[in-house]
Amino acid sequence: MAQVMVIFKVMPNGTEVNLDNLEKEIKAAVNPERINREPIAFGLIALNVTTIMEDTEGQLETIENKLRTIDGVSEVEVIKITRTL
Repeated sequence: MAQVMVIFKVMPNGTEVNLDNLEKEIKAAVNPERINREPIAFGLIALNVTTIMEDTEGQLETIENKLRTIDGVSEVEVIKITRTL
């Protein structure tokens, strides 16, 4: 089975969300390879969460749902999917 690299854009509920705590919760929930901060506008910062997973049915939705259930998360969007070698 092939592996894919997926980048999720995680939007916090607002500028008052502690991003350090949010990153810790994301790391505990999905064990990502990397988390990058992306300034959006007016002090709002999104987290781009990179994970590597097996290319199996339902895996993407499972991780997306785990991210959505974290307190302080407003939206989760898949921004990139690519196969690894």
